Amino acid sequence: MPPFLKTRRWLWPGLAAAALAAAIVFFGGAFANRIYLDEAASRGQTTLRLAVAALSGQMNRFEPLPELIADNDDIKELVSDPDNPVLRTRANEYLKEINGLLKSSDIYVLIPGGDTIAASNHDLPLSFVGENFSYRPYYQDAIRGNLGRFFALGTTSLKRGYYFSSPVRIGMEIRGVVVFKVDIDAIEASWKGGDHEIIVTDPEGIIFMSGRPDWLYASLNPLTAERLARTEASRRYADAMLRELPVTRSAADDGQPLLRITEDGKSREFLELAEEMPEARWTVRVLADTASAHAQALTAVVSALLALSLAGLGGAVILQRRARLAERMQLQQSAQVELERRVEERTADLAQVNSRLETEVAERRTAEQQLRQTQADLIQAGKLAALGQMSAALSHEFNQPLAAVKTYADNAATLIDRARIDEARDNVSRISSLADRMASISRHLRNFARKPNQKLGPVALDEVVRDTGEIVAWRLKAADAALSVDLGPAPLAVKAGSVRLQQVLVNIITNAADAVEGLADRRIELAAQRKGSRVTITIRDHGPGVPAAIAERIFDPFFSTKGVGKGLGLGLSISYNIVKDFGGTLAVLNHPEGGALFTIELDAARAAVREAAE
Repeated sequence: MPPFLKTRRWLWPGLAAAALAAAIVFFGGAFANRIYLDEAASRGQTTLRLAVAALSGQMNRFEPLPELIADNDDIKELVSDPDNPVLRTRANEYLKEINGLLKSSDIYVLIPGGDTIAASNHDLPLSFVGENFSYRPYYQDAIRGNLGRFFALGTTSLKRGYYFSSPVRIGMEIRGVVVFKVDIDAIEASWKGGDHEIIVTDPEGIIFMSGRPDWLYASLNPLTAERLARTEASRRYADAMLRELPVTRSAADDGQPLLRITEDGKSREFLELAEEMPEARWTVRVLADTASAHAQALTAVVSALLALSLAGLGGAVILQRRARLAERMQLQQSAQVELERRVEERTADLAQVNSRLETEVAERRTAEQQLRQTQADLIQAGKLAALGQMSAALSHEFNQPLAAVKTYADNAATLIDRARIDEARDNVSRISSLADRMASISRHLRNFARKPNQKLGPVALDEVVRDTGEIVAWRLKAADAALSVDLGPAPLAVKAGSVRLQQVLVNIITNAADAVEGLADRRIELAAQRKGSRVTITIRDHGPGVPAAIAERIFDPFFSTKGVGKGLGLGLSISYNIVKDFGGTLAVLNHPEGGALFTIELDAARAAVREAAE
């Protein structure tokens, strides 16, 4: 091959490599800068979230305390009689004790006008007692009846802190203000020595928290006359010297904000990440130094060039090793065989795992069946418990007809002996009527106590309510309560089980009778109406209602507000699960006019068919 052809053969790859290297330098540098700035921004966002969470946690920890202190009897007595030295001494000691327990900065009490009459630092040289803070926004907010929040440099203590304030109310009148000052030095100290600079600025852009003490009271914004006037009005920074931080703002290629701060002849560029805390009227900023990102980008470009060089060298090596291709193919084939073996082993492992999963599924199904059986047994136990509670009243219900039967029988025998057959026949008819009455009571109790089957179907609501009324009649009579029923003009049918639905109504009406017993208004109202494809049943009593403290637990198993021996706490829990099994809902709330209102929603059915066992 002629020499010029050899030279040309190696010239084009060299030119291509040089062009690729130039592209890496010019375009790769910008791309790498963007990547590492994004990574720096991501780390800065994490730091920012942690800083905001720490500040929010510190503030939320102390925010409700001024209101609690303002409700203290000693504080209320003091603001009612601020010149009483005994009350002042008592309040000073109380505030000092609370301040020591809570490890806060200061706690003090102001009266209308802004004068301080008691403080936790009353016995210190820089006591707040006698100072006037009417110019502070936290006082102005609280004296108007609001909760105040304000950050400032103390004019007396010259210590920075966050102030919470609350009005002291005597009746409807505001007689004073409690102020709670929180020290923030601990949080600020944790920011020192980190990878990022963390600062907090007020609405005017003035830095009042920073891991760098030399940045305190420096402004990121120009200190215009308006900003200075607003700051001076509240004396937020007392006599501290305010200055502007030499800041130049710009933006990265992807739009991220950059700050360049020049101090003592040195200039540093930072990536600015900010999040507002609207409750505190703060802006938390994290400044991430971009020098490390730029250095990483440069390193990445150099690494890419080195990689390119190595790739060229590797290409030459590959050209020299083509003779070993057959050997490598053999190695690949061996690797493939090994891979297939491992796949088979993994497949066998997965089959074993699948078998175990099937076993666990079977066990879970068995457990679910046992759970359903236990639930059915629990429902039956609830019904039998209800029957046990009914026994005394049912004994009375049977004794009266039995006594009457005996009297009518004796009279009938006497009338037969006297040949007064018509009168004797009347007594026998009365005995027959009383026997029918006792048989009806017995039949309802037998059906109520019977275990239901699990099938659901159309149930006539009027029949269930009628049977329920006969079962709970003894309890209504004992409580001297009246049950009114309004099922609407048209017959209603629901998708349920008749006996279990009857049990739900018995439980709720019995509870309603318990609620109204002994009250002036002992009415219980049962109503039903159809709304679309659903039927809504409501039972309302005129009792005290359901306390808010137990409303969320009222359907829990074994939860009862009755005394020992008066209930198992299962009735409403069983009722809730029965209605849920029907595909419906059971809820309770307090009626606006008083009393508890239970609401049952069930699917409507087309026709009602009574089932013997359900």
